[in-house]
Amino acid sequence: MPSPDRPNPPRSNLERTQATRHALLEAARVLFVDKGYADTSTPEVSAAAGTTRGALYHHFVDKRDLFRHLLLREAQAVKAEILAASADDPSPRQALIDGAQAYLQAMTVPGRTRLMLIDGPAVLGLGDATAIDDDNAADTLREGLAAALDRAPAEIDALAKLLSAAFDRAALEIDAGAEPQAISESMLWLLRRVLGDDDEAVD
Repeated sequence: MPSPDRPNPPRSNLERTQATRHALLEAARVLFVDKGYADTSTPEVSAAAGTTRGALYHHFVDKRDLFRHLLLREAQAVKAEILAASADDPSPRQALIDGAQAYLQAMTVPGRTRLMLIDGPAVLGLGDATAIDDDNAADTLREGLAAALDRAPAEIDALAKLLSAAFDRAALEIDAGAEPQAISESMLWLLRRVLGDDDEAVD
C-alpha cells in the first residue's frame, strides 16, 4: 500500500489508454442499453466517459466500430462463463449441460440480450453478428457437441447452428418475462434428447 505521504505513481501511457478505452465502452454500454444504438450519439458517449470525441475516434473508427467492440466484449464474457461452469465436468455430456445453463444465466445480465440478439444483428448485419457468436458461445457449443457425439463434422455444424438458435430464442423469452426455470428446463430437455440420453430429471 502506498505511503499516505507519497502520491501514487503516475500511470503509464498504456494504462491511460486502457482506462480511456474501458471508460468509453462502459459509457457506450449504458447509453446503448438505455437509449438504443440509433438514438445514442458519439458526443454523448464521450461526455459520459469523461473524455473527448477525439479520444473516442482514436480508439474506434466510428460509432458502429465502438458497438462492434462492445458486442465482442459481451460475447467473450458469455464464453468465459460457459467455460468456467464446465471446466471441471467429468464428461463431455455434463459439460454441455452445465455450459447450457451457464449460457442462459449469463444472458440474464441486464441489457445483454438486447445488445447481442436484437441490436447486434440490426447494427452489424446478421453475418458479422453471427461471426462474433461463432467465435464465442457458439464455438463452445460446437466443440461440446463434437466431443459428446459420434457424428460427421457437417452434422455437428448443423446441430450446433440449430441448437444455438434455440438457446438464443430461450434467452429472448426469458428477457421478455417468461419463467426462467421453465425455459431452462425445456432447453435442457431438448439438449438431452439431442445427446440421446434417457428421460431423467433435469439437474
